[in-house]
Amino acid sequence: MPDSRAALQESLLDASLGTTQENLGTSSLTDGQTLSKEPLSHALKLSTPEKVKDAQLNPPEEALWTTRADGRVRLRIDPICSQTPRTVHQMFSATLEKYGDLSAMGFKRQGTWEHISYTQYYLLARKAAKGFLKLGLERAHSVAILAFNSPEWFFSAVGAVFAGGIITGIYTTSSPEACQYIAYDCRANIIVVDTQKQLEKILKIWKHLPHLKAVVIYREAPPTRMPSVYTMEELMELGNEVPEEALDIIINAQKPNQCCTLVYTSGTTGNPKGVMLSQDNITWTARYGSQAGDIQPSEIQQEVVVSYLPLSHIAAQIYDLWTGIQWGAQVCFAEPDALKGSLVNTLREVEPTSHMGVPRVWEKIMERIREVVAQSGFIRRKMLLWAMSVTLEQNLTCPSSDLKPFTTRLADYLVLAKVRQALGFAKCQKNFYGAAPMTAETQHFFLGLNIRLYAGYGLSETSGPHFMSSPYNYRLYSSGKVVPGCRVKLVNEDAEGIGEICLWGRTIFMGYLNMEDKTCEAIDTEGWLHTGDTGRLDADGFLYITGRLKELIITAGGENVPPVPIEEAVKTELPVISNAMLIGDQRKFLSMLLTLKCTLDPGTFEPTDNLTEQAMEFCQRVGSKATTVSEVVGKKDEAVYQAIGEGIQRVNMNAAARPYHIQKWAILERDFSISGGELGPTMKLKRLAVLEKYKDVIESFYQEQKKFRYGRSFLSEAFCNIHCTAHRLTEDQALYQVPDIS
Repeated sequence: MPDSRAALQESLLDASLGTTQENLGTSSLTDGQTLSKEPLSHALKLSTPEKVKDAQLNPPEEALWTTRADGRVRLRIDPICSQTPRTVHQMFSATLEKYGDLSAMGFKRQGTWEHISYTQYYLLARKAAKGFLKLGLERAHSVAILAFNSPEWFFSAVGAVFAGGIITGIYTTSSPEACQYIAYDCRANIIVVDTQKQLEKILKIWKHLPHLKAVVIYREAPPTRMPSVYTMEELMELGNEVPEEALDIIINAQKPNQCCTLVYTSGTTGNPKGVMLSQDNITWTARYGSQAGDIQPSEIQQEVVVSYLPLSHIAAQIYDLWTGIQWGAQVCFAEPDALKGSLVNTLREVEPTSHMGVPRVWEKIMERIREVVAQSGFIRRKMLLWAMSVTLEQNLTCPSSDLKPFTTRLADYLVLAKVRQALGFAKCQKNFYGAAPMTAETQHFFLGLNIRLYAGYGLSETSGPHFMSSPYNYRLYSSGKVVPGCRVKLVNEDAEGIGEICLWGRTIFMGYLNMEDKTCEAIDTEGWLHTGDTGRLDADGFLYITGRLKELIITAGGENVPPVPIEEAVKTELPVISNAMLIGDQRKFLSMLLTLKCTLDPGTFEPTDNLTEQAMEFCQRVGSKATTVSEVVGKKDEAVYQAIGEGIQRVNMNAAARPYHIQKWAILERDFSISGGELGPTMKLKRLAVLEKYKDVIESFYQEQKKFRYGRSFLSEAFCNIHCTAHRLTEDQALYQVPDIS
């Protein structure tokens, strides 16, 4: 029907131009920008059925993986995931036709919210693409972005893909050396930064980056005029020198099985690995992975999300950037200090319909609520505790029931709805978490607020979610069910049905950039990804993560001990504990490092010496007046140490066998943090870094003492009060020994 097609194109162009001109004055990002309708006609021509068909052909490449940035792979297409492959541009073109007039992005400038439509978004991405080409972006080379989430991050990323490049995010907390490693490895031609601080990192390492041709800065202007350093406005102007037809040729040549995104792992076990994701990885996961999480297309409801987690991590990138384009969502950007306290203000103003946070973010929200409650009056405090109690009981006993008892509905109406509104979750129907395990305590707390936290499971190597929970697919403590069209199998299962999780499907990555040996370790000959994670599947297909093979502790006696369940048991038993790390690989017995829950500095987001309200409540309950970590550790608070020792005894009593008992432990003077090196950018525990940093403490657990010998007589000694520093134990300092009660 060529006539109707032409009519659709013409009406869209007219509507888009009108929308663009109407909104030019409402967005500071489009001030002074000439956004003509000519590129839109190119988009529509490129998305005609004939062009789409050509791009969808799956070339006869044999290999399921590659380590070359310019390589192609054979897509995992079979009857369970036979959907037609698409490029990023094809996905965006479809969105443009359906949602061109809708708001794509919201951002604050000088205290006022401004918006960019999908039409404007597309035009800005094309201008950025042409600017990158003018600056010398080569095919299969990278545009690296070292910046906080923003519209510029988004249209630079999409523009880089349109231009035939590869988008590579770099964590804003990265050191110059870490930036150098990634920028060199991905052969970055252009690096986009948002502040002078980030620019200084690149200037420091530029001489070591042979492929780097230019740096683009926005948000802050460069202090002085520097060669090959451009503002975002200058980049866009340079794009005007490149014909639209030149960009169209590049776009039209792209295939779904080519790399478009590099996601670098956090490097917890060595140098970061560059995970290559194809255009099909991105477009398939953005559509079908999000559907499994019940994300709605804008025809039904325009989803509103707040972007604040690092876009260099796959979870935020697939959720905020690519899924947003797929379904026409409105993505509103938080302030750069979001995790230092301003996030809740953004949530209140935006009122998202779905929200995602790593477990540590949800924990901090929980701790903040507890602090506010502790400072509230007696009646308000009792009302909230009552409301949370009846709601938690209902959600635990009848999790799938829509018929709520009168008391539960009353509690929600009178109390909990107001709490959710204060948090900015009044309209939020779906709350997700991933990237790390979440404690039962945190899940129960939010269930008490009538907020279900839906888990997802996946890796950078699976383009994000391979398992998803949703309002229709939920089971407490599980990571949900496999995304339809994907596969899972467990290998080397034990008697309890726990085995290594292996995954297959269109989500599976292309390979690690320049790392053939690592790629062959991860992907077997049949294309299955061996995750290194262990878990079990219940009778209904829900996945439960139990640990990680590389984290598995093998004691000197040959016992295999997964650390995570024991660590979680300690944190559940002792609400004063923030982090617990089990030690014991190739050792005679298990020991543990502990940190106490403390508040964070609102300016730096660093751990302070002050205990949280929950931690102080614990201290008061056991007979201590301590309000700081140093009071507990430095003064060897007898009441707290004894209570912790008794809690660990209870954990030991519930252990499967004696080799699973914690026999020694120590409290560190400072909680784990990103700056301290113990946590990665997504708050994952960096076990190797902890082992190295606290090696003196750990070695002291296992030193033979002259006064005692290890064994039952030594374990039966009375409790020893200890003082453990975060760095080194002196010879006259004792370790806390768990008594033998067997």
